[in-house]
Amino acid sequence: MTTAIALNCTLKPSPAVSSSEKLGGEVLAALSAHGVTGSTLRVVDFDVKPGVEKDMGAGDAWPEIRRRVLEADILVLCTPTWMGQASSVAQRVLERLDAELSETDDEGRPILFGKVAVAAIVGNEDGAHRITADFFQALNDVGFTVPAQGAVYWNGEAMHTTDYVDLDEVPEKVASTTATLARNAAHLAALLARAPYPGS
Repeated sequence: MTTAIALNCTLKPSPAVSSSEKLGGEVLAALSAHGVTGSTLRVVDFDVKPGVEKDMGAGDAWPEIRRRVLEADILVLCTPTWMGQASSVAQRVLERLDAELSETDDEGRPILFGKVAVAAIVGNEDGAHRITADFFQALNDVGFTVPAQGAVYWNGEAMHTTDYVDLDEVPEKVASTTATLARNAAHLAALLARAPYPGS
């Protein structure tokens, strides 16, 4: 069974309403149509210490999040847009994933080889393309594989206050992009499970 974990990098602790969680949930729902079982974790609810190690010591909640990422076949990284950038929480996730560069399997492959990563981005300002580029460069560096059209985003009207959670319905372009993302991510994850990257 293929599995997915959505890391919601909103700045809002639970139970606050989160546009990132809404779009991430839509990605998981689209993945479920392809037999992928998924769950969501709101990173800000956990004490993820700053650093670039697997475990930053007493009180660090990252090791449990890391375990869930390693158990999943697909990572859905979700973020709001603030000042044209991904959230600081998303940046911390990328920094903590940097530790995986030194982790390899029995055949010398980075342990994130064979895992797929996609992105879901919301905001009422520009920045989605920049965030996608930053995410995919970092995630690919540590070993994730990115499917074709592996990002979905929604940008509200500039300098207005409407959020994604305020919409009465999902825009058609967002829905169709989410469907394509899910189809390609599930397909790629299945391919990598059957035919892993070669060892070193």
